[in-house]
Amino acid sequence: MTRPTLDIIDLTHAISPAMPVFPGTEPPRLDDAYTIERNGFAEKMLHLVSHTGTHIDAPGHILPGAVRLDAMDADRFLGPGLVLDVSAVRGRQVEIGDLETHEALLRNVEFALLHTGWAKHWGEEEYFRPYPVLSPAAAQWLAGLGLKGFGVDTISVDEIDSTALPVHRALFAQNMVIIENLADMKLLLGKEFTFSCLPLKIVDADGSPIRAVAIVTRDEEEGNSAYGSGRKVE
Repeated sequence: MTRPTLDIIDLTHAISPAMPVFPGTEPPRLDDAYTIERNGFAEKMLHLVSHTGTHIDAPGHILPGAVRLDAMDADRFLGPGLVLDVSAVRGRQVEIGDLETHEALLRNVEFALLHTGWAKHWGEEEYFRPYPVLSPAAAQWLAGLGLKGFGVDTISVDEIDSTALPVHRALFAQNMVIIENLADMKLLLGKEFTFSCLPLKIVDADGSPIRAVAIVTRDEEEGNSAYGSGRKVE
């Protein structure tokens, strides 16, 4: 007899003063406000912008009057996910043709996560250099699939010097959330999982750091899980 178990895959980069931040953004400060030696307990004072590290963007991050994170129900941040492997794409944008073979699976999940392989450059100058992004047409195509959200293992869903932000705008127009700076997703390729990107419940939040995880159902006896129906993990 077998029984299902859950594997929790952490997709989150640790927050530290030396971490990569979007160019021009103030890096985080983690001050020892209270210490065990001085006060008998430890607490840190956190100084960071709402889009620090692995984080989630609300439509209200870009679009005037659009919904903010605290106005969303908690179930908006949890659901079945699919990793799209585009790690072979270099020197060009990710086009519809790179994604449409996964359309049937995408229609059975709620979060699409783009595995570009760029997370391996976290902490290096290369992380800020041209990384794969969706083309405007691919972003519009993906936005039409009824997903809750879209995540990437890069510093932004748009090119780092973009001012038009076509990918952000296409996804936010469909009330989707965006997750950026995800850690390495290769362990999830071909697997069925539930994705969680719960934010802090900050009033009027345009974004929030998150502890992003994937919850994988595994057969304890056989030690594997196969991606198939895209069903939610119960």
